[in-house]
Amino acid sequence: MLVGFTFCLPVAAGAATLVVEPGQGLAQVLQTAADGDTIELLPGDYRGEVAVILQKRLVLRGVGARPVLHADGRHAEGKAILVVRDGDITIENIEFRGARVPDGNGAGIRFEKGRLLVRRCAFVDNENGILTANFGDAELTVEDSEFGPAVIGPRLPHLLYVGRIAHFTLSGSRLHGGHSAHLVKSRARENHVRYNQLVDGPGGRAAYELEFPNGGVAYVVGNVIGQTADTTNPALLSFGAEGAVDDREQALVMAHNTLINEGVRPGLFVHLHAARLQREVATRYVNNLSLGFGVGELGLADITQGNFTATTAVLQDVAAGHYTLGRSAWLRGRGVDPGMARGVPLAPQAEFTPPAGTRPLAPRTRWSPGAYQD
Repeated sequence: MLVGFTFCLPVAAGAATLVVEPGQGLAQVLQTAADGDTIELLPGDYRGEVAVILQKRLVLRGVGARPVLHADGRHAEGKAILVVRDGDITIENIEFRGARVPDGNGAGIRFEKGRLLVRRCAFVDNENGILTANFGDAELTVEDSEFGPAVIGPRLPHLLYVGRIAHFTLSGSRLHGGHSAHLVKSRARENHVRYNQLVDGPGGRAAYELEFPNGGVAYVVGNVIGQTADTTNPALLSFGAEGAVDDREQALVMAHNTLINEGVRPGLFVHLHAARLQREVATRYVNNLSLGFGVGELGLADITQGNFTATTAVLQDVAAGHYTLGRSAWLRGRGVDPGMARGVPLAPQAEFTPPAGTRPLAPRTRWSPGAYQD
């Protein structure tokens, strides 16, 4: 069957838009697409259409209702539904479902090298949602996407696993339904995790909700991070558990996060393994809200920096997923000016909005602890 080609105004000389329907062979289209092209997937179910992206510049975009790439027992190179080899690649509005490979480490997307932007995508029932390689100059950005639930199996399925790359950004995304492994695990040298909902939710059994096993520089701002009573590890956020792997800087900056430990077993809101890193870790904690039974780093208890502990009763309705402070909550306005850390402004500019995405937050001079202000 012939693939339809629709040419639009080029962004570069000769760039084209190629339109694909289910069953037309995504891998074949990728073999013919040129650098700078855009491939648009029409809505529907794409069964077993696994592929490798070899272009240096490419946009792969679902149009209309989100098309679904089902692995259906197939995989590209024993790695993933889609393998991104090396380039400046954008993948938008596509769902990846059912990735399985022989070694149990399959992914919806396997990102190996270059720069990858993933926007408004979904990853469901995969051994890993996104898995990266360890190239030190690679950059991964994930925006407004959904991950989970994880597959239940003998391996540890991470929803999002970032290797030893240069830069990782996660924003406006929801991750839930972990199984024994982590919602987010990143070995990147620099990390920006902003305005996400990392809440394991009903049936979730994730270990860490957010882990930086080799440390690095991590800015964690404006997130709701929550573990269930069935977690396999009491820590919500872990930093440096496996020690440093290179000469990277070490800094953990947390501002305006809502940390929730469900159940009666005490949790570790933040577990900083400074001794294992064997070097000084610069820390800054400001306007964080820790809810439920648990302990954390000493800085999380410093109310002079707007950090407070309380019960979930201060929120509107945790069971319904409403993490805003109640209208009469005594914590409203008890935050401080978040200022800056390492030259980076810490005042949140947005808030997570379900099912995925963000809404802008108006500038203000009065702050409350936690991820939501209004």
